[in-house]
Amino acid sequence: MHIESHTINSIQIAEITSDEYLIEKEEDGLDLLGNLYYQGFDRIIVYEKNIIPAFFDLKNGMAGEILQKFSNYRVRLAIVGDFSAYTSKSITDFIYESNQGKQINFLESLEEALEKLSRS
Repeated sequence: MHIESHTINSIQIAEITSDEYLIEKEEDGLDLLGNLYYQGFDRIIVYEKNIIPAFFDLKNGMAGEILQKFSNYRVRLAIVGDFSAYTSKSITDFIYESNQGKQINFLESLEEALEKLSRS
């Protein structure tokens, strides 16, 4: 895992990159949140390719549990990737609704994520 810090408008944003899955179970998401929050980051970018596909199956509750923790700690999260493979109505609706707010966003590019997270 590599953490790159971006500073835009005096806001620090952590971009997490890896060659493997970073989130395979609920605890991984909570560990990532805690680790980065402890380092002073409250805006985080994670890539869809680093999250197991089961995360995007809302029936198992993994996404809900992890994303609720990010919301509780007021840590903004952008998940960057191609979400076209996830076609169930529940996940497409969830992505759409999330993108209407500021807390959790599903975006197509790093540039979009940096722009979104650098706004107040």
